[in-house]
Amino acid sequence: MLFARDPLVPFTNNRGERDLRMSKVKQKVSGCFRSEIYAHAYCRITSYLQTMAYKGVNPMIAIQMALAGELGGE
Repeated sequence: MLFARDPLVPFTNNRGERDLRMSKVKQKVSGCFRSEIYAHAYCRITSYLQTMAYKGVNPMIAIQMALAGELGGE
């Protein structure tokens, strides 16, 4: 019941489920990943973009930062 006292605590803890939803949709739409290498690459890229989005960084800026070798987002 901490969420009732602290407005910063989310009502549910399904953030992990929401984070996985897009990869499951991708798998359903395309049928499967062609190889394990591409599945790992997809997971790594989406994880990075989701993390940067949670930090408030625009996805295009995040991609530019990654290509420039910057760790930023702070």
